[in-house]
Amino acid sequence: MVSELAFGGVEIGLPYGEHKELMPQTAAIDLLKAAVDSGIIFFDTARMYGCSEERMGMAFSRMRDKVVLSSKCPHLRLPDGKIRTGANFTVIVEESLRTSLKMLGTDYLDVYLIHSADTEILKTDEVTDTFEAIKQKGYVRSIGVSTYGFADSKLACEAGKWDVVQLAFNLMDQSAAELFPVARQKGIGIMVRSVLMRGILTDTGVNLTHEKLHSVAEHRKKFLKLLGGENRSFSDLATKFVLSFADISSVLVGIDKMEFLNKAVALANDEYLDDMMLAQIKQLAYPDPEFLNIAMWDRKGWTK
Repeated sequence: MVSELAFGGVEIGLPYGEHKELMPQTAAIDLLKAAVDSGIIFFDTARMYGCSEERMGMAFSRMRDKVVLSSKCPHLRLPDGKIRTGANFTVIVEESLRTSLKMLGTDYLDVYLIHSADTEILKTDEVTDTFEAIKQKGYVRSIGVSTYGFADSKLACEAGKWDVVQLAFNLMDQSAAELFPVARQKGIGIMVRSVLMRGILTDTGVNLTHEKLHSVAEHRKKFLKLLGGENRSFSDLATKFVLSFADISSVLVGIDKMEFLNKAVALANDEYLDDMMLAQIKQLAYPDPEFLNIAMWDRKGWTK
């Protein structure tokens, strides 16, 4: 069992997004403990999130039984793009897991994910066999994948090999909704990320001035007509939208300030969007969800 909200751990371990400096350790630990006090028990981190695991380990040293911890191994692709396979593959994954366990101060993980699992990774038996073996040894309770794009999320949900799938789902990219019934039928837990699209779906928005992102900037404006009443802000609407889907196990929220924690908890109040509003939002989904790949935008320099 997990809380409806999950605490996304990247922002307490790395200078992330608009933040140029790392959050002070004391502030991060206080924030994590406050999250537990507020009812959030699910925490998502990764080996690649700087000191996030270590800080969670400090915060939860005396309350491990009260929290559900999810972490991810490093990317499985080498710098040349090839998948890490062969004799050293299992060693690399298990060493990464041991480091995560040490940093988190625990002898098991509730959830262990593959970071950025793509089609080739999902179809590589050595990968799935290694993660299944880790699970059988008792190091982790559930195994899963973090995917990008509808096709890979669909492949992961239909494979029947994973307990958890972490995927993007938001006002603009609603494509994953088609997979929720499949996940429910197979007993797969769905962790949703990118609820605010790294700030795009907030009142302030982000820099979308590059000509290639003009259509995204214009489409974003279509949701403004839905604001009002309980949906006082863009981020309120975006968060309430995702929380309205019963088949989603937990919604990842990036939290780096106490005010953001309090706001997220206040929104998770079981008073979500009605069918009429959800139908309106469905009609406003971005027509090309595969284009909504912010990592690709970064690589191409469109977000600078």
